[in-house]
Amino acid sequence: MLYVNFITRTIWILSFISLFTDIASEMLYPIMPIYLKSIGFSIIYIGILEGLAEAIAGLSKGYFGKMSDQTGRRVPFVQLGYILSSVSKPFMAFFIHPLWVLFARSLDRFGKGIRTGARDAMLSAEATPQTKGKVFGFHRAMDTLGAVIGPLFALLYLYFYPENYKTLFFIAFIPGLLSIFASLLLKEKPQPDPLSFNLYPSKPQPQPQLYPLTFNLYPSKPQSQPQPQPQPQSQSSFFSFLTYWKSSPAAYRKLVRGLLIFALFNSSDIFLLLQLKQAGLSDAYVIGAYVFYNLMYAIFAFPLGILADKLGLKKIFIFGLIVFASVYLGMAMQPSTALYFLLFFGYGLYAAATEGISKAWISNITDSKDLATAIGTFSGFQSICTMLASSIAGLIWYYYGSSATFLLTAIMAMGVGVYFIFVVPSPSKAS
Repeated sequence: MLYVNFITRTIWILSFISLFTDIASEMLYPIMPIYLKSIGFSIIYIGILEGLAEAIAGLSKGYFGKMSDQTGRRVPFVQLGYILSSVSKPFMAFFIHPLWVLFARSLDRFGKGIRTGARDAMLSAEATPQTKGKVFGFHRAMDTLGAVIGPLFALLYLYFYPENYKTLFFIAFIPGLLSIFASLLLKEKPQPDPLSFNLYPSKPQPQPQLYPLTFNLYPSKPQSQPQPQPQPQSQSSFFSFLTYWKSSPAAYRKLVRGLLIFALFNSSDIFLLLQLKQAGLSDAYVIGAYVFYNLMYAIFAFPLGILADKLGLKKIFIFGLIVFASVYLGMAMQPSTALYFLLFFGYGLYAAATEGISKAWISNITDSKDLATAIGTFSGFQSICTMLASSIAGLIWYYYGSSATFLLTAIMAMGVGVYFIFVVPSPSKAS
């Protein structure tokens, strides 16, 4: 119970919103490649579709993350993002034209892009540098619990209605609605003027009251105070958030470089599910393996977050990379059914050791006033790498087979692990 004391009302609400959203999303995710193939999509087009969808999500994370920082508001971005993702679910079942499928999938990812930076900034604001691993780990655990419940429901549904995929897209709208209602419970945390937000972190409220008293006594100062106001003009460019890279801390750039190299070869999880299908496993086994992976992810995310706060974020993250490389190496060997489930256990362990940890790491080396921008900038670059990764994986799979795809990914993951060991400083040592 000691660690639950770190979980505030805002963290609980955000976690339950993510729980409901993931129930909806993950109800569909494991059947997505099966559904797409059933309506005529090739493996190459599936890779391109996933890459483009993730690119839209990532680039919008950067833009809306910066907008959230500039306006000093979080809740509207979180609410709008979850609304778009929820309403996109039934769209996939309306038509099967490739452009419509791309639109529906992109709308879902666009919603994710709008909310992610603001949501993660809200989570970070509820934590201290010593508890961020716990907070992000807890949120990821709740998020991933939805990724267990959703596929389990899909598995039960397909047991009674085999291959009736379209109805699931309409059913997924129900937990999506619950996430929208839960988001209405969020309240914007009272903040001082964004200009003084980081200048006076210990006493945010009194500072804005001093400016009216000194306004007429020092006529030169008011001229300097409004100068940051032209910032909103930078919002006119969708890619304006990328300028943060030049002004970001050196430790941030070293960390993000490593994360991006990894993302460039870490393709969509859909390819793991396709490997199971290619191995001759039934839809039930494919969905069951995915549920098992998410269950392991949910179980280990919070404990590994606690461990990361004690041992260091860097050590746990590198451990996750080692596990990831081992999993993909195993996938390249095309093992038996039992070993596939062992590999999915490892994959859940890897996700628990890296996903929330990487965001906690970024938040610990970034100024709080730029946090949504920092996470969004990373996500923007990551989206480009993810788009390339899924497209490249689809091409390699098509021409050289699945083993070549997984083997190359495993080798690159080991190389990224070496980079993190020798190049990237731990958060405590970062300047």
